[in-house]
Amino acid sequence: MSLFRKKNIAELIRGTEKSGLRKSLGATDLVLLGIGCIIGTGIFVLTGVAAAKYAGPGIMLSFVLSGLACAFAALAYSELSAMVPVTGSAYTFAYVSMGEIVAFAVGWALVCEYTIGSAAVAAGWSGYMVGLLRSAGIDLPAAWTAVPADGGILNVPAVIITTFLTYLLILGTRESAALNKILVFIKLGCIAFFLFIATPHVDPLNWQPFLPFGWGGVATGAAIVFFAYIGFDTVSTAAEECKNPNRDIPIGIVGSLIICTVLYIAVAAVLTGIVPYSSLNTSEPVAYALRAIGMNFGSALVALGAICGITTVLLVFMYGQTRVFLAMARDGMIPQNLVKIHPKYNTPHVITMIAGTVVAILSGLLPINIIAELCNMGTLFAFMLVSAGVWVLRRTQPDMPRPFRCPAVNVVVPLAILLCGYLIANLPVETRMFFGAWYIIGMCVYFAYSRKHSTLAAKSADSSRQPPFDTQ
Repeated sequence: MSLFRKKNIAELIRGTEKSGLRKSLGATDLVLLGIGCIIGTGIFVLTGVAAAKYAGPGIMLSFVLSGLACAFAALAYSELSAMVPVTGSAYTFAYVSMGEIVAFAVGWALVCEYTIGSAAVAAGWSGYMVGLLRSAGIDLPAAWTAVPADGGILNVPAVIITTFLTYLLILGTRESAALNKILVFIKLGCIAFFLFIATPHVDPLNWQPFLPFGWGGVATGAAIVFFAYIGFDTVSTAAEECKNPNRDIPIGIVGSLIICTVLYIAVAAVLTGIVPYSSLNTSEPVAYALRAIGMNFGSALVALGAICGITTVLLVFMYGQTRVFLAMARDGMIPQNLVKIHPKYNTPHVITMIAGTVVAILSGLLPINIIAELCNMGTLFAFMLVSAGVWVLRRTQPDMPRPFRCPAVNVVVPLAILLCGYLIANLPVETRMFFGAWYIIGMCVYFAYSRKHSTLAAKSADSSRQPPFDTQ
């Protein structure tokens, strides 16, 4: 059996007609879905950390560098998402362009990214919520807000938010999208409020020196804050639930990326302009900066925006995670009984409950920090392969309908691959080693189970049992 057997795009699209997933999302929903995941932990936490430790005021250039890498990858994603409007994101794209073993490797990387990322974000949400309640005079017992390694019993707030969002995702994407819209508008309002009240306090002297750690610091900062951009690719996992995926998916991907890039650069500029960059290495840099200039009320509002922001990040992370599992289970990469669609809510409830339980356990019991580097590694790896997939399909299936075509593909694709590879090279060595170990485990799973049980393997077995000619 070939390791590089590919799925037929036409058959794949026909198969989605029987999936049972409700088509309820439009272009606006997808833009907000992307913003919901992109704006969160990155803008409220990583901006300050990366500025203080790696880039200084040059963090603005770090966001530009990461944004460029994402922009080129986004154009590749848009072509494939419109061409193959099927759930599964980079995993599905790799399956149709480069074959089964590459697709499994991408899917395995996405599982790592979404699961660890969801658990880390849930723990971060708990920290913000506990801090906000404490500032309001409500002290929750440490035993029920800390993990065992930190002297607690269970991080209950992290478990509660994960359980609630799992239930919401089971109810359906329309209900989840409705909550996402509300929270996105709240956090965008808080960010606009921050820019409005903080901009007059910018002191250009705080931007000197602009590159205290040199260009190397900017590059390392870009590799770290890349976590802040994770989310636009999640839009492509909603392809099967779009009313008009050929038009709406490209709008959702490119639109959310552009809006968030502009906001990131603006916040980074104001943040490093109102306080010295060296003071921003805190878990709440935006709120801290406002307190430092005497705006305590504004700091509380921004903290509320941070909670809303992190909630939407967790919601979209968990949504993307379940859709990748759905695609892999449908293909036989993992047991197919996990693909069950709820008869009433038309959602993959079994996968959603399993994924939500795992995330709740991890966030409630383990001392997980924001593992941005690991999430970045999986995402950058997927971006490189998706970009290469556009090139492959342009040559192997040039006549396939492409509702959206990546412009200047011979320039955009190489730049996407090179920039993503450059950011990977600037990640810590330990991160690359951990990802390598995770990849080896995945290959063991593939050769022990997935290769034999995939739907393409079953088709190959059926065709081999057919007589080579009619004996009648």
